[in-house]
Amino acid sequence: MRPLNFDNRFVRELPGDTDGINMPRQVYDAFWSTVRPTPVANPRLLIHSPEVATLLGLSEADIAHPDFAQIFGGNQLMAGMQPYAACYGGHQFGGWAGQLGDGRAMSLGETINSAGERWELQLKGAGPTPYSRRADGRAVLRSSVREFLCSEAMHHLGIPTTRALSLVATGDGVVRDMFYDGNPQVEPGAIVCRVAPSFIRFGNFELPASRGDIGLLEQLVDFTIARDYPELQGDTQEKRGQWFLEICRRTAVMIAHWMRVGFVHGVMNTDNMSILGLTIDYGPYGWLEDYDPLWTPNTTDAQGKRYSYGQQPYIGHWNLARLKDALKPVIADASVLDAGSQVYADTYSETFGVMLAAKFGIRELTDEDAPWINGAFELLHKAEVDMTLFFRNLATIDLANPTLKALYPAFYRDELLQQYHAEWEQWLQHYCQRLQRDHLSDMERRQRMNAVNPRFVLRNYLAQQAIDQATAGDNSMITKLLDVLRHPYAEQAHCAKFAEKRPEWARHKAGCSMLSCSS
Repeated sequence: MRPLNFDNRFVRELPGDTDGINMPRQVYDAFWSTVRPTPVANPRLLIHSPEVATLLGLSEADIAHPDFAQIFGGNQLMAGMQPYAACYGGHQFGGWAGQLGDGRAMSLGETINSAGERWELQLKGAGPTPYSRRADGRAVLRSSVREFLCSEAMHHLGIPTTRALSLVATGDGVVRDMFYDGNPQVEPGAIVCRVAPSFIRFGNFELPASRGDIGLLEQLVDFTIARDYPELQGDTQEKRGQWFLEICRRTAVMIAHWMRVGFVHGVMNTDNMSILGLTIDYGPYGWLEDYDPLWTPNTTDAQGKRYSYGQQPYIGHWNLARLKDALKPVIADASVLDAGSQVYADTYSETFGVMLAAKFGIRELTDEDAPWINGAFELLHKAEVDMTLFFRNLATIDLANPTLKALYPAFYRDELLQQYHAEWEQWLQHYCQRLQRDHLSDMERRQRMNAVNPRFVLRNYLAQQAIDQATAGDNSMITKLLDVLRHPYAEQAHCAKFAEKRPEWARHKAGCSMLSCSS
């Protein structure tokens, strides 16, 4: 297997904890702790992403080499790797949680590919670290399948995200209480190799700020700008200000994309917010099926609904305010920090506005469009209509002879279709009149809509079916799903079964509706 070109700048330039004491503890004056993956019984590659392998400079022969599963299953290291677990804090569900850190993840190092791009490789589920907080540092197959597939699905949807190189079964059992109900069970273990230019989070800055370690905070800020934002110009203070505003902008763009496709992250704690505006940490996520702005996939959030679909733009703003608080000691111009809020709001409004126009097939939004667009979402909610199917099928409406029949497959309950049929008919007539004002050809309108409204998303029930089959030893559905999700906007008629709305049996089935944080 060919070697990779490692340039481990994070551990080379920032202070770390090299004591080697791999037990839960508070770590001070350090951004990382030296760790090593804990060996597993029988690492076996289940699937890999060809695109990510190519990105890293790995060939199919490299993937097939026996060393690949050993390395990315945590049993051996490649030359140049310097494994570490990062130290950070965070706000969880609105409250300061103190030190958190990589309790289940560990970075193997930063590799530079032939294009000069930096990619950090990180194993999730490779064993305990000083931040494991009484846990074993392992991950189970079900959560690992979901992370692997969603990382790649989001990329192909055009959404900023971390990537996934590989999914390796460990051959070991992992004890988990999936429902937190006092009934733990042994589940098969697995390890995902996550890939991103950086895994630095808001929480990396919050922890030293909370401890009053301003010198440490300044060091991390300037390192992050130099390594991850080299395009910024000016003196130190100017670059810091530009950097914060760019984080606000990128975060807004990311969340607008989530809202566009109906994705719900499920656990938007500040330790799960990327400094690069990437979707990070795929835990209890989900896609809206029947449209409900208050839906959350996270059982922990079932009552508060803090991280529900409709709350995500507001939580993004709240999280940036916590980052702003952390950065106050190192950015002298308070007006720059204050401007971040407006940058976020303006960017989100503009970005989502463009996306919304494309979703409905119009050239651009005007104030006059608000009533009928709001009316559409109200009807989607009241009538229990599948968001993904509705928008995809809406593109097929014939303006010369508009009929609701094209939208029938998106309704979950026949009685609600009948109850709101007249309202939908009235809405459709108004919608078609609006479309005619733009004078777009049917082909151009459909192309615009189909470019932003996916045919395929990673519905929870599909992921759960793949997990159930993989647990029984059949990995074929994981492969099929990855192949389909690599082309989410294409019709792929031969894969139509993967575009169907959630079946009734999955409405309340564990893993198909809501999920816990257990992994």
